Amino acid sequence: MAITYERPTARRIPVHAPATQNRRPVDYVWAIARIALGWTFLWAFVDKTFGLGFATPAEKAWLAGGSPTTGFLKGTEENALGGVFTALAGQAWVDWMFMMGLLGVGLALMLGVGTRVAAVAGGLMLMLMWAAALPLTTNPFMDDHIIYTIVLAGLALANAGATLGLGKLAIVQRYPILK
Repeated sequence: MAITYERPTARRIPVHAPATQNRRPVDYVWAIARIALGWTFLWAFVDKTFGLGFATPAEKAWLAGGSPTTGFLKGTEENALGGVFTALAGQAWVDWMFMMGLLGVGLALMLGVGTRVAAVAGGLMLMLMWAAALPLTTNPFMDDHIIYTIVLAGLALANAGATLGLGKLAIVQRYPILK
């Protein structure tokens, strides 16, 4: 008599709640964090483009011929990786990539579409800014760039675009790149 053993099937646990389920309070917390961080990226784009006088004076605005990367990157000369980043300061392709990154990440997070792509792109931008600032002066390792990168990872994993955003639209659900 042969004994047969049936292997139990693994139960799949979803990483996020499907769009049809009721939202939990934590879903709204992630959505608000997504919108707030999206506004941070979008505001940086707007201020650097138009020189509204908050972080960028009018005469240094991108539309006035200023370079959105020069101020920050030229200030990294004395830092550990300063030579690498200083060489990039003011180059048109770097300015365009930086500004399009700010705009794209900001809009994606604000709208709740492409949150995963925005999390990766935004995290990469933030980690490059963190690397440009090394060594840190107020903390030997941790700063807001790393914290924002961790929050971006959480937004992607929590499917934060599906709450208070367009991430619950059928087209977004159909094409994973848009989640």
